[in-house]
Amino acid sequence: MSSFKFIDLFAGIGGFRIAFEKAGGNCVFSSEWDKFAQITYEAFFGEKPDFAHIKKTNPPGDITQIDPKDIPDHDILVGGFPCQPFSLAGVSKKRSLGKAHGFEDPTQGTLFFNIKEIIKKKQPKAFLLENVKHLRRHDKGRTYKVIHDTLREYLGYTFEPAIIDGAGWVPQHRERIFMIGFHPSLKIEEGEFQYPPPPKSRITLDKILENEVDSKYTLCKGTWDTLLRHKKHHEEAGNGFGYGLITKPFENKITRTISARYHKDGAEVLIDQTEKERPRRLTPLECSRLMGFPEEYQKVFSPTNNIQPVSDTQAYRQFGNSVIVPLVTDIASMLINFLQTRKII
Repeated sequence: MSSFKFIDLFAGIGGFRIAFEKAGGNCVFSSEWDKFAQITYEAFFGEKPDFAHIKKTNPPGDITQIDPKDIPDHDILVGGFPCQPFSLAGVSKKRSLGKAHGFEDPTQGTLFFNIKEIIKKKQPKAFLLENVKHLRRHDKGRTYKVIHDTLREYLGYTFEPAIIDGAGWVPQHRERIFMIGFHPSLKIEEGEFQYPPPPKSRITLDKILENEVDSKYTLCKGTWDTLLRHKKHHEEAGNGFGYGLITKPFENKITRTISARYHKDGAEVLIDQTEKERPRRLTPLECSRLMGFPEEYQKVFSPTNNIQPVSDTQAYRQFGNSVIVPLVTDIASMLINFLQTRKII
């Protein structure tokens, strides 16, 4: 029997779901509106994250079109929500916290508003949110301030943020901000919960890369020449922008962050091919490994199986928007152990 229930918001291809199911949880609701991510999610879990059994929306899985009261009760809310600017113009701190009649909600019109409304209505024991590191500086810090004040002051949850680099779990620099909150009734003090440290060992890049890949992953001459020109231009301008080329030996190398734009030219992570004139992109299978997806999910992108559910372009976008699975698995394990030790779940 699962020991707790959780919901998976802005689910992407389900990195958080893998983590919390491994921790013993039962996913009772998932939402993701991107139709291609839904296809991969279904290939992984046997169901689409469109909550069609509760309410059909257009597009399917649009979290903005469901009333929070219709979402199943749950112990933990998880989600990697998109970053959007909030307007604080003309709204004092007192009013932004709902302490004045007719206050203007600074989260209105953003996807974070939907998270806030779900937490307000369903009162989960805890939440785990994830976003890019830049969230702290986004819109001159206003975005993070609204999120912090809404979760901590308005909703009353203990608020525990941390910026963690996924390079401690996989050979990829990927700094993300994680935000954990605990229901005010639990009376958990800030600082009681500690995020997990990196493991003593992790998979190395040489174990991720395939020995032989299709020639279609080698950059075409035009793309490679463009990247060379851009790198030269940036060097002459005195900055360090340019492509990220990984050369042998691969064992101890750490890549740059894979982004949702990786499909365009592969500039973030290029693999040197000494036997060829031009480097290559990672394959979708290698991306799944670099994001730390377990083997049973990697096989969906194995070229030998011929069952890849989406195009390479869509796969690259999905992995670029995903989470480091071993990292969030460790966070989920620590969080659930923290709650179970206190007999909260």
